[in-house]
Amino acid sequence: MKMISTQKAPQAIGPYSQGILLKVGHNTLYTSGQIALDPVSGEMVQGGIEAETRRVLANLDAILKEAYMDKRNVVKTTVFLKDLGEFQAMNAIYEAFFEGHKPARSTVEVSNLPRSARIEIEAIAAL
Repeated sequence: MKMISTQKAPQAIGPYSQGILLKVGHNTLYTSGQIALDPVSGEMVQGGIEAETRRVLANLDAILKEAYMDKRNVVKTTVFLKDLGEFQAMNAIYEAFFEGHKPARSTVEVSNLPRSARIEIEAIAAL
C-alpha cells in the first residue's frame, strides 16, 4: 500500500490521504473525495457548478497521474451534489472529461459539503 500525494491537487485538509494505491495483483487507486479547491491558492474556485466540476476533475486527474494512471483507468466514481437540480450541468462536463470512457457511477444529493462546495467526487481506478 502506498499513499499518493501531489502538489498538483489540493493537500488533504484533514487526517486522510489524497489517494491510496494498493499493489496486490493489480494496482488499485482509491482517491479521497475532491472538492473545487485550487491547489495553488487553497481557495474554492468561483463560477458555479460548471467551474467547480472542472476543478474537481482536474484535481482527480492530478492524483491519477501521480499514481501513473489516467482517466481511462477509472472504474468507479461517486459524485456528491449539494443540489441534484445541477445534475445536467455537472454531467455534461463530466461526460466531456471522460471522452467516451464510462466508469460506473453513483450520484447522491447531500445536505452539505466541506467549504460549502457544490460538488465532491471520489474515484477508484485500476491498472
